[in-house]
Amino acid sequence: MSDERKTGEVFLSGRELSREFGYGEHRTLAVNKVNFDFHRGEIVSIVGESGSGKTTLAKMVLGLLKPSAGEIMFEGKPRDISNYSKRRQYWQTIQAIFQDPFSTYNIFNKVDSVLQDCLRLQGFKGLSKEEEFAKMKEACSFVNLHFEELSNKYPFELSGGQMQRLMIARIFMLHPKLLIADEPTSMIDACSRATILDMLLKLRDEINMTIVFITHDIGLAYYISDSVYIMEKGIIVEQGSADEAILHPTSEYTKRLLGDVPKIYEPWDFTKAG
Repeated sequence: MSDERKTGEVFLSGRELSREFGYGEHRTLAVNKVNFDFHRGEIVSIVGESGSGKTTLAKMVLGLLKPSAGEIMFEGKPRDISNYSKRRQYWQTIQAIFQDPFSTYNIFNKVDSVLQDCLRLQGFKGLSKEEEFAKMKEACSFVNLHFEELSNKYPFELSGGQMQRLMIARIFMLHPKLLIADEPTSMIDACSRATILDMLLKLRDEINMTIVFITHDIGLAYYISDSVYIMEKGIIVEQGSADEAILHPTSEYTKRLLGDVPKIYEPWDFTKAG
């Protein structure tokens, strides 16, 4: 990450964020007093194994879960999503791509409706059919899809890769300031994975969008991120630049995650399996 970007605007931050589930003996502290700062145009990775709290943290950032304690600051002020109008305004600024594209779409809405919803969310009213078509075609072209081939189809008629690309086309139309990408490439093949990542990075460069990757893949985090947060059992145990957090880790958890990454140039030790 360039120094210029790093010293730029802190777009969204969290202070002492916690989230509890359950009560009494069954109480679980999924996120425990977490602090973070996301800068404009920055690529951030939140890394951890299943159950580390990273997805719960992402849902609090999105406004889908209410923090049990702590505060989220949005553009320098305490975030206010206390009613539908304010939540809608917030979601114009912050969007998400999730792991499972099949569960992202309403099965009763065709591709045309999915993209038209983006136009409405952006406040476009009174567009002619030709103007709508042009905007939807432009968004699909950005992700190497042909709108004419998708029009009048339901999302379940598309491949997993096409659905992931369609989600990015939505982001292209919405132009959010921050995108939460929760394991966005885990269900597609390696070639499509590289293409999707390239599209997201291209979109970041075009609109100076902050991208927060939620991932278990510490190798991916190193290669794409400006800043990295490592989570274990709801706590951030490591944070800093990608080089600081991954090349010079201080926590035993981070060292173990790195130790679990197979290295092509070293013999693989299968005795540790299980």
